[in-house]
Amino acid sequence: MLVGPRQCGKTTLARLFVPSDSLNYFDLEDPVSLARLDEPMTALQDLRGTVVIDEIQRRPNLFPTLRVLADRSPLPAKFLILGSATPELLRQSAESLAGRMEVVSMSGLSLDEVGDEARGKHWLRGGFPPSFLADSDEDSFAWRRSFLLSLLERDLPAWGIGVVTPMLRRFWAMLAHYHGQTWNGSEPARALGVSQTTTRRYLDLLTSVFMMRQLQPWHENLKKRQVKSPKVYFRDSGLLHALLGCGTERELRDHPKFGASWEGYALETVVRRACPDEAHFWATQNRAELDLLLVKDGRRTGYEFKSADAPRLTPSMRIAKNDLDLESLTVVYPGTRAYTLQEGITVSPLV
Repeated sequence: MLVGPRQCGKTTLARLFVPSDSLNYFDLEDPVSLARLDEPMTALQDLRGTVVIDEIQRRPNLFPTLRVLADRSPLPAKFLILGSATPELLRQSAESLAGRMEVVSMSGLSLDEVGDEARGKHWLRGGFPPSFLADSDEDSFAWRRSFLLSLLERDLPAWGIGVVTPMLRRFWAMLAHYHGQTWNGSEPARALGVSQTTTRRYLDLLTSVFMMRQLQPWHENLKKRQVKSPKVYFRDSGLLHALLGCGTERELRDHPKFGASWEGYALETVVRRACPDEAHFWATQNRAELDLLLVKDGRRTGYEFKSADAPRLTPSMRIAKNDLDLESLTVVYPGTRAYTLQEGITVSPLV
């Protein structure tokens, strides 16, 4: 199962393996493909080779059939299913295909793919190919605004997700101002006139369709009171900027959320590069904190994200380095020169 947000390039990738005009390709946004799958066992059981089913979230009732087909021996066909929602949202997939399916996550274009010379453009526009490759900042901004509306008004209802669209639109716009902050559901709940349970459900929904990241706190048996709520980030910086009304680099640099935008952009880049076993943030009630703690193969590395021209050593960095027993702590900033703050703590550009 290849999962990721709408328009990130999943279909383009799948068509490298199976052409869209092949009988082995099913696009569930195409009425013809939907008609072919009215009797799914009849349509799929005689196919050979690789079979692609795109936008599986539109027909989650296919998963029991896929389980039966995946249990055949010998196996005449393998299935590549594409989804714009997490398997947790499509609970049937986890139940039907447990032990039979590998989930591969995909995002838009990364900084490594577009090159460091395009970092400013990539940060502003985000990684969705139609946004990044647009002819102008104005066209990119218009595409992102249209994408947001389409997801809320067309895609979510089509996937059977029952939400009040105007309310979710207001909530999502509010989230842009919480980007990079610890989640506190009471404030948006009061502003929207709903319960905290409802705002939490909205946040989980946007997380499940790959729009938001909930970075969970790191808990360890330390003799300090630690923050227990997640921090929330937009996974794509371009969508954040669209909701903040930042269509140009100058508008972004003049915006109060400039530093938070950099933090989220750099954090996503680091997480994608590292492919960690675990990713967390750490914070205590006495305001010692670490933006990102990665655990991979038992090793802990820490990251701070600063938009300043020349970040300096802070007491919080020393506390995090010692208390969390970090192998290294890297301060990532938009500059071009790397330098050392103290042993084990360095400043590095995002390259």
